[in-house]
Amino acid sequence: MFEYFGDNYTWNMAVNLALGMGAEIGELDDASGPVKEASRRGDPHAAEILFAAWTGLADRVKALAQQDLQHDRTYSAGRKFKRAAIYYVQAERMQAPRFPGRDAAFRNMLECFRRYAELTGQPVEWVDVPYQGTTLPALYVPAREIPPGGAPCMVHFDGLDVTKEILYLMGMGEALRERGVSVLLVDNPGVGEALRLQGLTNFPEAEVPASACVDYLEGRDDVDASRIGIMALSLGGYHAPRAAAFEPRLRCCVAWGANYDWGATQRYRHQSQDPRLPVPHYWEHVMWVFGQTTMEGLLATADRMTLEGVLHRIRCPILVTHGENDRQIKLVQAERLVAECVNSPKAELFVHTLRDGGAEHCSVDNLALGVDAIADWIGATMRELGQRPQDRRPR
Repeated sequence: MFEYFGDNYTWNMAVNLALGMGAEIGELDDASGPVKEASRRGDPHAAEILFAAWTGLADRVKALAQQDLQHDRTYSAGRKFKRAAIYYVQAERMQAPRFPGRDAAFRNMLECFRRYAELTGQPVEWVDVPYQGTTLPALYVPAREIPPGGAPCMVHFDGLDVTKEILYLMGMGEALRERGVSVLLVDNPGVGEALRLQGLTNFPEAEVPASACVDYLEGRDDVDASRIGIMALSLGGYHAPRAAAFEPRLRCCVAWGANYDWGATQRYRHQSQDPRLPVPHYWEHVMWVFGQTTMEGLLATADRMTLEGVLHRIRCPILVTHGENDRQIKLVQAERLVAECVNSPKAELFVHTLRDGGAEHCSVDNLALGVDAIADWIGATMRELGQRPQDRRPR
């Protein structure tokens, strides 16, 4: 992994993710060089200094985009709005839940992302998935070609601290689109707009929001309802297999990074004070995500997030990808997850090695390798499912 901030794993993750989304390394260096000393503190509040640096960079790039618009340079403006969105969202996700300025940075990210998509002609549709009297905000990316009867589609949930916009900028939407698969990138409860703007918190029963997404997709004429799958990354390595186990309409599943027993992982982190965390203010963030006010309540909820005794229910193809050098979740969790999918017709583990790259958590050190491995498997699996006429449902 590119360790711009020395041994500060959390800050280095943010840099790698930003670069994988399309940040310019020169811009990041200009903004981040002066705050390298703060990264050595080991103090989560030091991230506030990073926030000032990266939102300042985002403001500057956004202003350049607006200058381009004044001269009718719309495509160039869109490219700059994209980078501004990246810097805003990476600054925002690194802060405590109630940090002043966090809400404004998030809304700036939403605005810049939309301007980027509109000005550069991105194939994305903003949709609201009906869900328990409210909605789940989502981005729908159609397959490049929609055949008669519709294209297969993946529901893509977030992880603990990413958003649907981050997922899009990581390139999974484009990768699936080019392989004939549509994708619904969803801010599921506990992340993105669902948490920040609607107050929807996370919970173990991932099949509930997943079923709402299937209901929505079954109503679209451009989706083949017999080929809807689910995928998610990081914490979603629990959510996707859990949903596939209890929602039989999901026809394939991808865990982008395993998460077999999230409760055990949290108890270890709490006892060991493990510094290898995805965000600063980690425990405040997790309690916000799950709507908990005490550590006891959080750990009790986390204990329910295990795939033990569940995976035999999965009867669809499943892929688990994992990094050999994942410093957050041990490879053994991926191995156990695949081994217990005893009723899946195709349960596969893809390990990203240190030799080949993509070996860190969810391939953050080389997102392109992670995206290609997953998209290739989904494309092939959806074609296999399409060759089974008995599985296709009348529309």
